[in-house]
Amino acid sequence: MKATYPYWLAGQPHQPNTDLEVLDKYSGEVAARVALADAAAIDAAIAAAVAAERPMRELPAYRRQAVLEHCVARFRERSDELAEALCIEAGKPIRDARGEVGRLVDTFKVAAEEAVRIDGQTLELAISERARGYRGFTRQMPVGACSFIAPFNFPLNLVAHKVAPAIAAGCPFVLKPASRTPVGALIIGEILAETDLPPGAFSILPAHRDGADLFTTDERFKLLSFTGSPKVGWDLKSRAGRKKVVLELGGNAACIVDADQRDQLDFVVERLIFGAFYQSGQSCIGVQRILVHADLYETLAARFVAAAERLVTGDPREETTFVGPMIDAAEAERLQQWIEEAAAGGARLLCGGRRDGAMLEATVLEHVDPSARISRLEAFGPVALLQPYRDFEEALAIVNDSDYGLQAGVFTHDLRKAMRAWDVLEVGGVIVGDVPSFRVDNMPYGGVKQSGLGREGVRYAIADMTETRLLVLRDPPHGG
Repeated sequence: MKATYPYWLAGQPHQPNTDLEVLDKYSGEVAARVALADAAAIDAAIAAAVAAERPMRELPAYRRQAVLEHCVARFRERSDELAEALCIEAGKPIRDARGEVGRLVDTFKVAAEEAVRIDGQTLELAISERARGYRGFTRQMPVGACSFIAPFNFPLNLVAHKVAPAIAAGCPFVLKPASRTPVGALIIGEILAETDLPPGAFSILPAHRDGADLFTTDERFKLLSFTGSPKVGWDLKSRAGRKKVVLELGGNAACIVDADQRDQLDFVVERLIFGAFYQSGQSCIGVQRILVHADLYETLAARFVAAAERLVTGDPREETTFVGPMIDAAEAERLQQWIEEAAAGGARLLCGGRRDGAMLEATVLEHVDPSARISRLEAFGPVALLQPYRDFEEALAIVNDSDYGLQAGVFTHDLRKAMRAWDVLEVGGVIVGDVPSFRVDNMPYGGVKQSGLGREGVRYAIADMTETRLLVLRDPPHGG
């Protein structure tokens, strides 16, 4: 990482200050200093994005594709740098960091392919005699300037899920990366600046939350896409005015393990461990609640706890580290308090629970009161709750007894149960045969209830960033 990074305003680097300190999340030391945008810079970026609406709309699809393909090539060339930045600024174990760089590449690659597939339709309008001789056609047009607000936990991939579809669709944008993890987004800005995007097509502006209201309230934006906590997301929607809003918010994802999984219990435990504890559990689709059929419960619980205790916790730069630091000590302390509250309410602590600064051990609880905060809310840390069930319908009801509905996992060999889960579970996606943490970057992704509004995934984000424009042609009278 460099010592300082500028922000990007209308495609140009600016370094008016070095006010934002980016910490090494493991050591707590300052790793870099970043330029912080004020309201005047944000206002100028919005004006530039609005001015770029027509040039971006008129940029041919093959040139938008070329921009995205350039990014793919440069991400690959700078993959070690990007992974190291993730490891330092987010505390992400280096193996997870490399995986996220791979997903950054995937997302831009898919967007490059989709940029030349934004097609319209031919409509049959002759549904009655009065419409005889009329022909209808549609095309998809970019909505215009977009506001993007990204979170700290996937500083590359969740930025990619906003930026890549915007370029593919022909939308200029202003991005606010998370102030705790801005470096990855600023490196993306460096690479975008190497392309022939029109002036003003992109701005990447780290800013403190209390000074960034224009990202939400400014009426010049046509769309706001926010990824983060439900409390903040729904508040932003209430203040966003008439613009389109897409929210990808939190969850407390559940996973059901059916009685017929005894033949692959080692695989199930391996996947549950990954889902619960990868990147210190700081994922909105991380496995938080695990429902296990009573016939398997004791066996699975013992194997799961043993596997959790074997996980290496420590320096994210080490290849063997599985659990790195949480984003800061305050978040780790908050989750430790929730663990202690659950234990005081009758839960049994099977392993973990100890904290050292921002480091929190992989923690497993059972017999947790369903009303406890660690069960009702999003833990967003390395903790998993085990619970037995007897009847599959009971398990489905427990999964649905949540204010969230992002994704759920179901381990079963029974196709009827898989289809029943798809019919009944109140979530955006049901993952059968794996954990709810599974995501591929071209699939529709998003939630219901408090988990959000709209869908990410490149093709689906492009649909949000475009609008249908209709053309109707009337045939001339015969002989005319």
